Amino acid sequence: MNSELKTDRVFLEIFKNRVQAIVEEMANVVLRTGFTAFVKETGDFGTYLLSPQGETFGCPLDTGYNLSLGIPAGDVISSIGQWNEGDIVICNDPYSTGGMATHLPDVYLLKPFFYEGQIIAFGLCFIHSSDVGGKVPGSVSPSSYDIYQEGLRLAPVKLYEAGVLNEAILRIFLDNCRIPDQNWGDLRALMAALNRGERRLQELVERYGISRVESGIEDVLVYAETRVRQMIEDIPDGEYEFWDYIEKGPGGYPVRLRCKMVVRGDGIFLDFKGTDPQVRASFNIPTLNKQGHYYLVPALIRYFRTLDPSIPWNSGMVRMITNDAPSGTLLNPEAPAAIGARAATFIRLMDVLTGTLSQAQENKLPAAGAGQAAIVMLAMTDPVTGGRKVGVVQPICGGSGARPMKDGIDGMDFAVGHLRNIPAETVEADMPILIERYGLLPDSAGAGTYRGGCGIDLQLKVLSPDTVLTARNMERMEFQPWGRLGGKAGAYGTAVKNLGQPSEERTGRIDELLLQPGDTVSFFSQGGGGYGSPYKRSPQAVARDVRNGLVSKDAAYEQYGVVFHESKVDLDATQKRRSAVYGSTDEQQSFHFGSAREQFESIWSDEMQLAIGAALTVYPLALRDYLKRCAMKEIDDRFHRGEQVQAIEVAEIMAAIHRTIAAL
Repeated sequence: MNSELKTDRVFLEIFKNRVQAIVEEMANVVLRTGFTAFVKETGDFGTYLLSPQGETFGCPLDTGYNLSLGIPAGDVISSIGQWNEGDIVICNDPYSTGGMATHLPDVYLLKPFFYEGQIIAFGLCFIHSSDVGGKVPGSVSPSSYDIYQEGLRLAPVKLYEAGVLNEAILRIFLDNCRIPDQNWGDLRALMAALNRGERRLQELVERYGISRVESGIEDVLVYAETRVRQMIEDIPDGEYEFWDYIEKGPGGYPVRLRCKMVVRGDGIFLDFKGTDPQVRASFNIPTLNKQGHYYLVPALIRYFRTLDPSIPWNSGMVRMITNDAPSGTLLNPEAPAAIGARAATFIRLMDVLTGTLSQAQENKLPAAGAGQAAIVMLAMTDPVTGGRKVGVVQPICGGSGARPMKDGIDGMDFAVGHLRNIPAETVEADMPILIERYGLLPDSAGAGTYRGGCGIDLQLKVLSPDTVLTARNMERMEFQPWGRLGGKAGAYGTAVKNLGQPSEERTGRIDELLLQPGDTVSFFSQGGGGYGSPYKRSPQAVARDVRNGLVSKDAAYEQYGVVFHESKVDLDATQKRRSAVYGSTDEQQSFHFGSAREQFESIWSDEMQLAIGAALTVYPLALRDYLKRCAMKEIDDRFHRGEQVQAIEVAEIMAAIHRTIAAL
């Protein structure tokens, strides 16, 4: 390794820590000066340092969004013909940024950092804006079917040129959102962070010299790359396949994400062939198939850093990862596909890669977590002032998956661990609502030797007329978070309007929900999957969960075989109960998916779904999602009539459907 580095080990460690301190300080500037709750409370923003070529060499770990290793910033950097000191570029459009932005609410600012007339690095920041226009408050609706419905689009353009504000660009942006003052406040927080980062990096150059800093930037990337390559060499060479689903796509059918992970030597190739076509909904992720794209690799880089927490957190970690996300699919849609709810797909993709890696490293990966981050937002009128309010209530997550040596984390999934809880008092002070209940959901965790994390139970009451609630990215409401190696799947999520009242109704996945004063909405989120046989869980651990209200006595008996006599565990009766039922369980079952997925795949096997995908390739992209739905419905109907359909018949069934619509 020393032969590859220009920087000595001592300085490299100093440089790594200096860079980390800079990006953490930048992140804290945004956290302390941001305007919207989604920034200052939830922490959905990012601050990064990029090399002159656009690789991330500095990324915060403690504050904000830290999964942006592999940001494809090169296209934006090269699209600006002339960079001047004091320039700041603004953008949010995925298609014109080459996949750097992934949906319109993520508003990016990019600034060149100069030293003596030379660009030594770039500072990159983004905030998730609570609104950038579009058809719904918050700008993200699962039912949007093209990007024009999702808000204002900004291709890379200079907001500041040589330090001078472009008033026209700012006016266009602010005039097309519902919260102009808050958005301008958040942008100013980003600019303060960029200025702080620039000053700190210049101080680094003044202390160590420009040559050592330039070498340090490259070598800290090389060091991360070298260390990860060493870890990949410990993974057995092979091909590992897994798939999972976004629920209730257009037509009501699940949308499949499929990956074959190929490990060869010190490299990984992610083959996403078999993933469904882009959909007429907003679940598409615009990666543009950029190699090691930051929305494709997070499950892998988290795994690597879990094995070695000392690795520099930078884009060197993804240099050896290549991928093929075919054009026109969910992971590489063509414009103008809607992309607002891409986080739902991103979270499920992390489950898919965890599943593939679990087959290569069977005893090192957790079970599936809740698999959602439902951002609950309200748009309402203040009944006192008459002013309009748009704000985030809470990111509704759920429990994480159980680990090979430990229970899952209650109320928070690993996939979205960067999101922070918003205190109920803050929400109630900002908007006319009441948080009537907010806690952990009993009996939601998947049972196992190590149980999954419990889900969340939240109930809110609105106090203002004509309140519009949106809750994007609600998932795992049918297909449960899967368990591992004998562990059971976690509970699926639900939402109920006016629980316990005569007007009670289940909402299903919420797009827009109109509420009136006194209406309540209750969210019951998913528990993580369990790991290992529940009958091997310590009875004392089960008893502790019962005392803490996380597991009922009935569930302790049915799921864990633990018998209580009054308030104490009856160890003899527990042993008998476990002995009586243990032989009927399959403790070595690699994955427990739950009955809903198992029933779906009893018809829609991998072979059948691959046949659907192959048959679609001969038709125009605009027709594929429709033809897929029609073909699946036709085949479902045949199965329900008792007919058998083979994969070889799928192409002709689809061709007949196409002939019918072409003849209309």
